[in-house]
Amino acid sequence: MDLGLKGKTAIVCASSRGLGKACALSLAREGVNVVINGRAAHTLAEAQSEIDAAGTGTVTAIAGDLNTEEGRAKLIAVAPNADILVNNNEGPPPGAFEQWELEDWQAALDANFLAPVFMIKALIGGMKERGFGRIVNITSAMVKSPHSALGLSTAARSGLTALSKGLSKDVAQFNVTLNNMLPERFDTDRQEQMAQLAMQFKGITRDEARAEMAETIAAKRLGNPEEFGDACAFLCSAQAGFISGQNLQLDGGSYAGLI
Repeated sequence: MDLGLKGKTAIVCASSRGLGKACALSLAREGVNVVINGRAAHTLAEAQSEIDAAGTGTVTAIAGDLNTEEGRAKLIAVAPNADILVNNNEGPPPGAFEQWELEDWQAALDANFLAPVFMIKALIGGMKERGFGRIVNITSAMVKSPHSALGLSTAARSGLTALSKGLSKDVAQFNVTLNNMLPERFDTDRQEQMAQLAMQFKGITRDEARAEMAETIAAKRLGNPEEFGDACAFLCSAQAGFISGQNLQLDGGSYAGLI
């Protein structure tokens, strides 16, 4: 299927690795000119080379911290007329509610609420004027199935979910969509870190740790990042103009709820 994206421009935040990079790769394969972002110059350069080899459009790498006004401004300056925005950012670590102080809550809000909010604010007006815009927020399956240990993440991301839902109604008439992707246990560096922690604390092998993680998913496997990236590309496609304000769960069928 031709997704109608050739020649479009996308900003993909936090895309030097993991699910962000998977989205950038899938968009690049569709002929999108991709602006990628990360903090570590070496990792960002490697991602740029990989995406450039896979796609047909241009790949621009911008090093910067999304949690700062300066970092966001660098991204916007490179592609002020971006047609696509994929919001992504590192989540806060798990912990206990009793331990979190004001600075912990502020950091979570800066990364997982305010950073994407200000990226949306900078680009959505131009999208409306041009009659095409696709905004995808990478949040978490925990938004719909919260755990107290991930309260910092779910609180901030749930706020972004609510804001995006309201905005989606205002801009639908301009062919601008806002959707959220809710991943659970994709085979990325994050899951490798979780496996290493399990090995350390449980005294088990890496294979055993990964098997334990897979067992928590209804599909009995970890997700493939390419599956996630391709789903993102479809949400950004010309064909997805009638899909907005939605939360797409990518969890191998694990969510226990009905809605």
